[in-house]
Amino acid sequence: MQTYHFLEVEGLSVFYREAGDPNKPVILLLHGFPSASHMFRDLIPFLAKDFHVIAPDYPGFGQTTSPNRVDFVYTFDHITEIVEGFIDRLGLTKYALYVFDYGAPIGFRLAMHHPERVTAIISQNGNIYHEGLGKKWATRAEYWRNPTQEKRESYRTAFEPDTIKNQYLDGTKNNQVSPDGYTLDIAYMSGSGTDEKQLDLIFDYQNNVKLYPQFQQYLREYQPPLLATWGKNDASFIPEGAKAFSKDLPNAEIHLLDTGHFALETHANEIGELILNFLKG
Repeated sequence: MQTYHFLEVEGLSVFYREAGDPNKPVILLLHGFPSASHMFRDLIPFLAKDFHVIAPDYPGFGQTTSPNRVDFVYTFDHITEIVEGFIDRLGLTKYALYVFDYGAPIGFRLAMHHPERVTAIISQNGNIYHEGLGKKWATRAEYWRNPTQEKRESYRTAFEPDTIKNQYLDGTKNNQVSPDGYTLDIAYMSGSGTDEKQLDLIFDYQNNVKLYPQFQQYLREYQPPLLATWGKNDASFIPEGAKAFSKDLPNAEIHLLDTGHFALETHANEIGELILNFLKG
């Protein structure tokens, strides 16, 4: 049975989904942009038979507190701090990480901070290599080098309903994606002040890219078991990002799936089977 909770962390009310036996190994599911833990709605029941599954929403996303920008600095370092506090409040000392999109730079920060806690990593379109950055990232790199207000304003298109919908549909076959996920994301992203918070994170993403060498060094040094399950038609994080894991982890298990960025929308069962086989292997 899946249950729903709130936990106070540094004055914020952090929402999370939980399922499975607390005595079984933990899988921590870290969502991406512009979504929240609801993106795991089909995967959680699949994993809960064998694992204790926990999926939080980040500050500014989903049902977690969305503090104003005066009281909360929206950076990936800060969000990671809150997720670390959440993990500590729950008393989690060992867990596998499922990282997707924004969840990758957060999850790899967690892994670097506490490598002894991480039992395995599942990366679903969770990129930490320059090779995995699609064409749009060249424009973002130019914005980071020359951050004018005009360029910042141009990224408001990332929160428009059609953009969010297309993130779900691009790279998928017709009539395979339920409207539930993107409809809820559109609603969350339309909240008052959400646009400025998300624009802050788009600008701060440059610090994730700067950390890529450190993330890769973590892999080389600690050699965590890693499974990459990648929507190969993703235009944001292209399949070269999945293949690149094998440079640092010769034993990485890599699967390219015929779908897009939000691979769980079309391949939740396939990804669930891959995870079960990987973690039980």
